[in-house]
Amino acid sequence: MFEKMRDTWTKAIQPLVVRMGDLDPSVLTWTSLVISLAAFYLLAIAGLDSTGSMMIIGAVILVLVAGVLDAMDGALARHQGTAGPYGDFLDHSIDRIVDIGLIVAIGYNTAFVIDPIAGYAAALLTLLGSYMGTQAQSVGLGRLYGGFSRADRLVITLAGLLWAAYQAGTGSAGIDISGIHEYANCALLGNAELNGMTLALAVSFWGGIYTFLVRFIETRKRLLA
Repeated sequence: MFEKMRDTWTKAIQPLVVRMGDLDPSVLTWTSLVISLAAFYLLAIAGLDSTGSMMIIGAVILVLVAGVLDAMDGALARHQGTAGPYGDFLDHSIDRIVDIGLIVAIGYNTAFVIDPIAGYAAALLTLLGSYMGTQAQSVGLGRLYGGFSRADRLVITLAGLLWAAYQAGTGSAGIDISGIHEYANCALLGNAELNGMTLALAVSFWGGIYTFLVRFIETRKRLLA
């Protein structure tokens, strides 16, 4: 859904792109990675207290800043007429690192998540969903964006993190699902509490499965047509 706003976003940042002049676009790409790493650290260690709340909010801000820089590098390269295969390769490589790093960092937060394996599982399925888009491109079909887009996942993840920040700041608990049904625990990847971070992990995991299937089916359909 949010992926459809790509053109609108590109137009919105164009004035900033023009002001950057001859700045090497890769500087923005690498800077976005460094900022993202700082956000991951904050998310992994944030506790259930006011300090943890501020850490989570700070991480959300850093992720947003990194996202802006990530969007601007490609726009700057196109504006300069320097867009090429390496820039595209670097941009997508950093995107995957950020996608996986964000989810794994959330999974490592012991204050909200029972087992970091949930983060690894969600990261794996997210990566598989992204892989199907690039795999379709590798066989000449163009890049597929069907299913649960990166923008959709990021918006829901950040919303979940803001919920987690609220929980940490107010000392409120998540929703206990242990007494609902055994499948509820499976839906949350083994977590018994629905909170901002377990929600983000579950959405990434199940969204990754959905994206993989949608893109696989669409690629198969086009190749066999």
